[in-house]
Amino acid sequence: MSSDSNNLDIPAQYDASKVEDKWYQHWMENNYFHSTPDDRESFTVVIPPPNVTGVLHMGHMLNNTIQDVLVRRARMQGYNACWVPGTDHASIATEAKVVRRLREKGVKKSDLGRDEFMEHAWEWTHEHGGIILEQLKKLGASCDWDRTNFTMNPEYSESVIDVFIDLFEKGKIYRGARMINWDPVAKTALSDEEVIHKEVNSKLYHIKYKIVGENDYVTIATTRPETLLGDTAVCINPEDERYTHLKGKNVIVPLVNREVPIIEDDYVDMEFGTGCLKITPAHDENDYNIGQKHNLPTINMLNEDGTVSEEGELYIGMDRFKARKHIVKDLDEADLLLKTEDYKNKVGYSERTDAVIEPRLSLQWWVSMKELAQPALENVMDDTVEFHPAKFKNTYRHWMENVRDWCISRQLWWGHRIPAWYNEDEEFVVAKTEDEAKEKFKIKNSKHEKLRQDEDVLDTWFSSWLWPISVFDPKYIAEYQKRDPNKELDYYYPTKDLVTAPEIMFFWVARMIIAGYEYMDDKPFDNVYYTGIVRDKKGRKMSKSLGNSPDPLELIDKYGADGIRMGMLFATPAGNDLPFDEKLCEQGRNFSNKIWNAFRFLTMNMEDGVHYEPTTDINENDISDRWMSARIQETIAGVNEDFDKYKLNDAIKKIYSLIWDDFCDWYIELAKPEEYGQHISKEKLNTALGFFEQLMKLLHPFMPFISEEIWQHIQERSTEEALLITEWPKVDEYRLNKKDIQTFGVLQEMVSSLRNIRSEVNVSPKEELSVFINTKDESTAQSVSTNRIVLEKLENISSLEVGTKVEKPKVYSSSMVDGNEIYVPLEGLVDFEKERERIQKEIDRLEGFLKGIKAKLNNDGFVNNAPEAVVEKEKKKKADTEESIAKLNEQLKDFEG
Repeated sequence: MSSDSNNLDIPAQYDASKVEDKWYQHWMENNYFHSTPDDRESFTVVIPPPNVTGVLHMGHMLNNTIQDVLVRRARMQGYNACWVPGTDHASIATEAKVVRRLREKGVKKSDLGRDEFMEHAWEWTHEHGGIILEQLKKLGASCDWDRTNFTMNPEYSESVIDVFIDLFEKGKIYRGARMINWDPVAKTALSDEEVIHKEVNSKLYHIKYKIVGENDYVTIATTRPETLLGDTAVCINPEDERYTHLKGKNVIVPLVNREVPIIEDDYVDMEFGTGCLKITPAHDENDYNIGQKHNLPTINMLNEDGTVSEEGELYIGMDRFKARKHIVKDLDEADLLLKTEDYKNKVGYSERTDAVIEPRLSLQWWVSMKELAQPALENVMDDTVEFHPAKFKNTYRHWMENVRDWCISRQLWWGHRIPAWYNEDEEFVVAKTEDEAKEKFKIKNSKHEKLRQDEDVLDTWFSSWLWPISVFDPKYIAEYQKRDPNKELDYYYPTKDLVTAPEIMFFWVARMIIAGYEYMDDKPFDNVYYTGIVRDKKGRKMSKSLGNSPDPLELIDKYGADGIRMGMLFATPAGNDLPFDEKLCEQGRNFSNKIWNAFRFLTMNMEDGVHYEPTTDINENDISDRWMSARIQETIAGVNEDFDKYKLNDAIKKIYSLIWDDFCDWYIELAKPEEYGQHISKEKLNTALGFFEQLMKLLHPFMPFISEEIWQHIQERSTEEALLITEWPKVDEYRLNKKDIQTFGVLQEMVSSLRNIRSEVNVSPKEELSVFINTKDESTAQSVSTNRIVLEKLENISSLEVGTKVEKPKVYSSSMVDGNEIYVPLEGLVDFEKERERIQKEIDRLEGFLKGIKAKLNNDGFVNNAPEAVVEKEKKKKADTEESIAKLNEQLKDFEG
């Protein structure tokens, strides 16, 4: 690289907006992100597919930055890196948005047929489906965009149906009436994991249930008085002596005047409430189980939309919460309401619509999970699939050991329609097409002329659990028993790392592992990296509804993608939440500017017409070269170890310190010419540029844009070259000289001590110092003398005396560095009177501190009861403080003399 060809086109200021789009386009045009199977080892990551309706939020920013860091480093390490992007059809969320848009046009979903509604849903998807993926490109995501998938793509959809049919034929999918979580707004069943429980302020209503044939009653306490419309019994504990007289009797359900039996079951907690329970089998899971056990009738008193049904007999068509108010009023007027009290309880809300969930008896499709889950449990617990951090294994184990059957049917139109076909007698078969269904009905000797397909669609997670398999070979599921080789699937599966949030550990992670062992007889990924939640300064999860989440694209425009990436990673250890502050992004942008200014300084030192060539060679006689080289090697080793442990925030902190502190603040300072207007020597500049190349390689996975921009400027490159495909730096054990790091570390401390002395005695950096260093041994004296240039250059030293028997000056300020004493003569530099005052003030402060330590050590209670290490620590503090006071007193005598 010559100064003529390079220096002129380096802008004075770093402008991310002009750099980031340019290099992303370059990477795309050269197809660097695309992967095809070859003889390299694969490194595969599948993106957690965002909702097709979604736009980029801060959680996506964090999650995808981490994925990109892992993928970019793997690509540089020589792996065939393949990051598969895509989106999820998100049945509930997408259908809700389509219904809302239709409503705005004055059209109800019920006015449309299924096919017409699906046309509107596809129209919405085509309009909005690619937005979030395009936004990820602004972040720098190096996905293989040619592989972009969608869970409703025809081939992918076929694989979902194939799995349903396969599991049904194995007896692992069944249809049955069970209690489910019902969302009255979305009008669909939800899984347990889609219900968010919130503590709310409720009311507890104490209601009289009159005993048949007696002038007496039992008291029932409930937070949902409207459900009494579906009561079919009252239950007591058979051991409860308070209610022995009620056995075998009946009570009257208030308002509806239905006569129901008093039953006995040890499920009832005698200590909780009144000890009497109303049993509503259709609207509470525990009540349903009791109802089944005691053969109770089931009354479904709610419609799908949360209004009272005809089975409820009263308040028909009235919204459940409005009916509650009327029921309470009517109970009170009928003298059947004993009292109402304030009550805190947890209520389930729909994750998608925020509607209050209703437990409801419903005929649904289920996956029997116990047997399927066993391999997925075992292979996580033995670390075949590793969790990072490992603490999440306990949560996973608890859920998997207590796994419940999975309700997979949803009462929606948008999604994968369940392949079940019914005849006029409501018999059904499971088949891929209507013709196949007719054949199966023939075999069963059942009617088959007029068939209808099940109206329900499959839970969205029933498609996404196949993601690591079906993105490579959707047809493999249907043909898996043949075990035909498949180049793509065999090459990329199992994938390497999954980056996701712990809240979908059961929604998605566990189910992918289950599907992997069921259909591939292998894990779907080696590692799961759990990110934390991005929270605001008050600790609240960032969300649009709270209005506490910044627009990620606006942040990128303001701070640059590199600044956002660096800022987020700097503050978020694996599995821990990120307390987001825009200052993090500012810190990232400042880091970009620091790097840019350091590089520009080097290029400005190039002499006209001189050809410069970055090198890894160093001047073995220059301690700063040896130290910087060793520090780079030490950091490479440390960063590699951090990647192995998935401690990415530790890795970026090491790189940040290496670049900002070591290279910019120390190495470049030492490289500067002694005389203003001179240039750094060609040899030194070549070495500095060689170091910069290594730094940019280390930085690239974290801050890909500025690192690429600088790397391309360091020396002339061909148009096909790019930093993202260069080799990740390897540790050079020869260059990793710990002694050089230690030697320079002592010199750094000495410089810092001299600067502290200047500050303490108020001596300007422009004032020359005479410095005396009394070293602890001859080898240190030799080392400091040999490398005295570091002290002399950085601390404006007029004379330096180093040895093991150096005489200290008469009046001085001093400090201790690693057992070596540093003295600075103060005559002619300071006002002695002020210095005496300063020293005396410091002596007074230390004596007060020492008094507190002595009091603690003279306290027998402390000495006898505190841990030995704590006592020893206090004794050392006492000795150190006494030594400091003694030295200060010596200095004071010198001043007074």
